[in-house]
Amino acid sequence: FQGHFPGQPIMPGVLIIEALAQAGGVLTQLALGRDAQSKLFYMVKVDKARFSSQVVPGDVLELHVEIRRVIRNMAVYYGEAKVDGKVVACAEVLCAGTRE
Repeated sequence: FQGHFPGQPIMPGVLIIEALAQAGGVLTQLALGRDAQSKLFYMVKVDKARFSSQVVPGDVLELHVEIRRVIRNMAVYYGEAKVDGKVVACAEVLCAGTRE
């Protein structure tokens, strides 16, 4: 991510949020017993996003996501991104599924 801030590469926050949403999608597929091809999920809304530390090259980013609720074809997730056990970002993400 060397071009994000010249001379100070960091992982863009939007990619951290996207990673949390992707992890939530995988969790939904596993929790609801669907195979990966049965539905597509799209990120609809991000709430309460907070960033407390920068993520830099060499950091290992751990994603922790839980399903808060499922409403028809939508799911609300809460996710935390951690580096060395410390929360560096968190957000609530709403994703909506489509039928094939």
